[in-house]
Amino acid sequence: MTTHEYYMKIALVLAENALARGEFPVGCIIVVDDLIMAEGKRSHSIGKGSNEIDHAEIHALRDFSSLQRGIDKNRATLYSTLEPCLMCYGACMISGIGKIVYAYEDAMGGGTGCNLERLPPLYREISMTITKNVLRHESLKLFAEFFKNPENQYLKNSLLARTTLSQAQILDGNAY
Repeated sequence: MTTHEYYMKIALVLAENALARGEFPVGCIIVVDDLIMAEGKRSHSIGKGSNEIDHAEIHALRDFSSLQRGIDKNRATLYSTLEPCLMCYGACMISGIGKIVYAYEDAMGGGTGCNLERLPPLYREISMTITKNVLRHESLKLFAEFFKNPENQYLKNSLLARTTLSQAQILDGNAY
């Protein structure tokens, strides 16, 4: 097992916890020098108070920003079960996170593929390492479970839901 797989498994547990509460299954941790410094899981994707701000990455970044000064944030690695959206990707850049590792690509709203050269200097001049597809199948299974549940209305029939269910169907045929 690689280091990335080890930490992604921890993020997947957070995603499973979110899914058990009926929430969108995104889990996130921030690691510095092999220590988990912060964590987050998606909240408020369902029910009263639902919103598009309480993403797992934002929760983890809030916790991380409250830590003592002196941490070289460029040494931080953010692990997420889903590719960060533009909001979360921008927040990671501004926060000084040095690396992002994610499990499953967000076909609908993933932000890590944006062309930074076309953005203002604050973003354009940031150097960040992106690693994708770490434990992708495990994450895909969680999202497929979420989207297969008829009670879940969040992002129902969206591009992400359709892509996820289509890919899960192919994998089910190949018995992961």
